[in-house]
Amino acid sequence: MEELLALRRYIEQQHYTEALDWLAEMQKMSREDRVNKIYSFAAILLLHLLKQTAEQRTMRLWELSIRNATRHIAHVNKRYKSKGTYLSEAELYEVLTEAYQPALERAALEAFEGRYDDVELGQKVDRAAIEQKALQLITVRQEG
Repeated sequence: MEELLALRRYIEQQHYTEALDWLAEMQKMSREDRVNKIYSFAAILLLHLLKQTAEQRTMRLWELSIRNATRHIAHVNKRYKSKGTYLSEAELYEVLTEAYQPALERAALEAFEGRYDDVELGQKVDRAAIEQKALQLITVRQEG
């Protein structure tokens, strides 16, 4: 709210350069917030894909979590007016690669009753395949 008041003040005082700078800063903050939300849901998505792949089974709870994560990512990433997205496919993939290690560490605690650490669990799965599957699930959800 503070930001909007400052922007209004700059416009009213006809300080357009400052107003545009402030607007750019607000856009940057908004984008960072979206990326952070997408990252959080990506970590959840990867967590359950990791457990499915490592244990070679699935549970209804994992399936629900995967659907919810992809739904939330698609929602946060959607530009409603322009019908586009905030993050490109390449940027989404970058977020997935950043979220992979934290997801793997958590999956190590949950999969196989925590018998493997993240390094050992990571050796049981194909990282690239999991990241690609996650990206595919997100892009299919965005198109649908």
